[in-house]
Amino acid sequence: MIDALVAGRLHGAPEIKTSQKGKRYAAAHVRAFDGGGKVIRVYVVAFAESAINALLALKDGDSVALTGELTPKAYIGQHGDALPRLDLLAHAVLTEYHVERKREAMGAAFDEPPAAEEVPRG
Repeated sequence: MIDALVAGRLHGAPEIKTSQKGKRYAAAHVRAFDGGGKVIRVYVVAFAESAINALLALKDGDSVALTGELTPKAYIGQHGDALPRLDLLAHAVLTEYHVERKREAMGAAFDEPPAAEEVPRG
């Protein structure tokens, strides 16, 4: 298992599904980018209720960051070449909505620069 944090944009809307054992889960596709600008496809599955609800609140093209168990895979592209793909069992989902709520919870002090007397002098 690889413990990972993946950030990217949703490709298509997340879907609610049911496993063979009758457990509800959300599935989504995320496009992440490597350091060279190439797209890496990430197939995301979430069983935790908080992660399911966060994913289902998003739509195609929304930015998202996910943490969970990562499994590297590959798929064959249109030109017959092997391309990377990742499967992520998401435990937590962070969206722009969560960042805004965190800032609101922190209050005005979060957005203001430190006072002059708080700035360390070198």
